[in-house]
Amino acid sequence: MKYLVTPIIVGLFLLGGCLTTAQKENEVAGSKDLDWPTYGGNHAGNRYSPLTQINRENVHQLQLAWTYDTGENKNPEERAMNLQCQPIVVKGILYGTTPQMKLFAVKAATGEPLWKFDPFANPEREPRFHPLRGVMYWEDGADQRVLYTVGSFLYALDANTGKPITTFGKHGMVDLHEGLGGEETLGHEVSNLSIRVTTPGVIYKDLLITGSSVSEAGDAPPGYIRAFNVRTGKLAWVFHTIPLPGEFGYDTWSEDAYRKLGGANCWAGMVLDEKRGVVYAATGSPSVDFYGGARHGKNLFANCVIALDAETGERKWHFQTVHHDLWDRDLPCPPNLLTVQHEGRKVEAVAQATKDGYVFLFDRDTGTPLFEVKEVPVPTTPALPGEQPWPTQPVPTKPAPFAIQELTEENITDRTPEAHAYVLERYRNSLHGSKYMPPSLEGSLYFAFGGGAEWGGNAADPEGILYLNANNMLWWLQMRDIREQNQQSVTSRGASLFNANCSVCHGMGGKGSGGSNAAQAYPVLTEVGKRMTRAQISELLETGRGRMPSFQHISQENRDHIIDFLLHTEKKPADELHRTMPEVAYSGEDEFPYIPPFLNNGNIQFRDQDDYPAIKPPWGTLNAIDLNTGDYVWQVPLGEYPALTEQGIPPTGTENHGGPIVTAGGLVFIAATYDEKLRAFDKDTGKIVWEYQLPAGGFATPVTYMVDGKQYIVIAAGGTRYGLKPGGSYVAFALP
Repeated sequence: MKYLVTPIIVGLFLLGGCLTTAQKENEVAGSKDLDWPTYGGNHAGNRYSPLTQINRENVHQLQLAWTYDTGENKNPEERAMNLQCQPIVVKGILYGTTPQMKLFAVKAATGEPLWKFDPFANPEREPRFHPLRGVMYWEDGADQRVLYTVGSFLYALDANTGKPITTFGKHGMVDLHEGLGGEETLGHEVSNLSIRVTTPGVIYKDLLITGSSVSEAGDAPPGYIRAFNVRTGKLAWVFHTIPLPGEFGYDTWSEDAYRKLGGANCWAGMVLDEKRGVVYAATGSPSVDFYGGARHGKNLFANCVIALDAETGERKWHFQTVHHDLWDRDLPCPPNLLTVQHEGRKVEAVAQATKDGYVFLFDRDTGTPLFEVKEVPVPTTPALPGEQPWPTQPVPTKPAPFAIQELTEENITDRTPEAHAYVLERYRNSLHGSKYMPPSLEGSLYFAFGGGAEWGGNAADPEGILYLNANNMLWWLQMRDIREQNQQSVTSRGASLFNANCSVCHGMGGKGSGGSNAAQAYPVLTEVGKRMTRAQISELLETGRGRMPSFQHISQENRDHIIDFLLHTEKKPADELHRTMPEVAYSGEDEFPYIPPFLNNGNIQFRDQDDYPAIKPPWGTLNAIDLNTGDYVWQVPLGEYPALTEQGIPPTGTENHGGPIVTAGGLVFIAATYDEKLRAFDKDTGKIVWEYQLPAGGFATPVTYMVDGKQYIVIAAGGTRYGLKPGGSYVAFALP
């Protein structure tokens, strides 16, 4: 029989069973064991636990129970990796991943190691480093499997030994390029393009359903949602998020756009309604970010909540939250399934939070918004040549936005007179106003490139309250016309290749955009040779790491030219000079990779001269929203800057990455912040009732479970964000 939790817990996880919440929690409280069997805690993705052993009255007694040290992120000569994993717990065993993407199993009560699997132990497997936020579990009797993705390969391992299931795919691996099409369908090869899975999919019966993370530039493969047989690894179905000719939504793109554009991918995860047999997925933006001249139209199914038949992949309904996305407003986290009281009746609903601070709430069966959504006219000028911005955008009437919507002079920081003057000057010399202003050559200040909501996900309790953490961060976006740059200058081949493939993140010539490194989403590369060798740069281009994808689709010769350019070792004889881009790149023909005529300045977060956010606090918040009514229960700052606290400044909140969990014990647990603390909040009031200084930042989402009658809270402490120290441990807490 396949792995299932008890019927009591299944009903509770779906938050729609026949027992009352109190009855369910009383029965759970009498159990000695309760797992955290999936990413998000349950198929509904609610990050909710019915456990009450740790509660408001005793949480102050919480103490360190055990630590599991992965042994990684300790070598100062090696670049530290991300550790963003929310582990799972099944039958008293905790399964998680290390910063270097190994999969491990430990005893959930003690942290005692059981086994570890290294996907790169095979010399034929080249490392492809990227964030990993969770793993999956499936069983049928004695056949018990843990599944996860490394680079472009999906692995199935024996849950008891950590050894590959050799009957799954090829030697325990499935290549995730399968099902994307290729020369016959798309007109170009896909096997060398970057694809990985940062957030685990869901398992329905014998089907593993997954999205993917892909490039956001012109070399992006399509972000199709696919199902693989969990026993054999064989492809079961494909849903084309960029429709092919004859499919619904094809006419929302320029003709044959599917042949040269990618993205529209479900990178943030999905949830499952087992009773209905429906999977709910949230998709990201289409390529390329910030310019849509080659994809006129609404661009379905990018930026959508999509309900799919889990058995067949057939679309049941969809709702697009951003039409013709020009601002990289991916749906950044999985939906949440919950039950609400709406207009006097109980409704099983799906909630979706967005980067720009909205929560959309839909009827789970029909996709009808439970709170009215208005199509609001938005600016369409000034637009870049060739661009056709969509004239309206959907805005929910409730709940009110949980993040700042528009920059005004009143928003500008007043932390110090100098900081105010510094930001005010940029404000007066930039475009600002509606968050739907089309990107421009002049440059604009805007919110919601990095959230708003983020990938850590949100929590929901059986009462219909949604708990979500949010960011208020300001970004500086300026587009550049690379055709004009062609005409003005002649550059080397290495510079040409760098500007075509790398400058969208690192700025033209690797110079960034003039801000501090801390204010840039990607590092300045002008002196990269001082911190990396040629071999290390070559490996990075080949394998990728963190947010950077692999560039294996670029020939080795051209990668060598890029490295020569970065290390200032490039020869420039007159007969080898090349213009920045070939003119065919702008012809509108079915060229791949697609090179747009306009690129952005490198994804710059705008801060003041002291590296603090450029607006007034709060800079990060934790929110409780009653989705029965659409009203806020509370909103509080999340995190603090110790240096500002020492000056007597009240907690400002900080940028935060990671998510919350909520328990029947009346608590919300979350880390995620710059100050590297794990906190517990009273779920009714938002008051902090416990906090702990982690060994490194907890930029992940915690879990809670019970083994042998004891409840534990566990979080991955990986650090590395915001320039903080790295870490590589999992930290567990329990009552004495």
